[in-house]
Amino acid sequence: MNVICLVAGLLVAPLGEAVTLQWTHSIQKTLWAEDYRLQGDRLHLTSARVRGTGAGMEPPADAVYRDGAWHYTPALPLLPAVSLRHSPHVAPYVVCSAADCRPLPDWLPTLPADTVVDLKACPAPAPQQAKLVTMRP
Repeated sequence: MNVICLVAGLLVAPLGEAVTLQWTHSIQKTLWAEDYRLQGDRLHLTSARVRGTGAGMEPPADAVYRDGAWHYTPALPLLPAVSLRHSPHVAPYVVCSAADCRPLPDWLPTLPADTVVDLKACPAPAPQQAKLVTMRP
């Protein structure tokens, strides 16, 4: 079974079968969000939201404005991965999994300041085995 993971070199953070990726546009300072769901070994971009327009951020014609953002469903094929540029020059991506939202470096604590991180399918971690501890009198 696969899960969605953040991967940067040898660093891997398993997230689950669905994630939300959020970021602030570096020029417009506008919040974007995308929802991904795992489908086999690919990512399905199920929905997206943007809180404004400009600088290449125009929502598609079928977008609906509600709750302060343009909501739409991108017409993309299943994706093998999404590459994220982590840089000290912009605010980090925020990744949400099962209502746990954290900046990218919190998911991968030893992440270099300037690197590429992939969001992609990876094997689910094995469940932790309980260790039997024998107490001696």
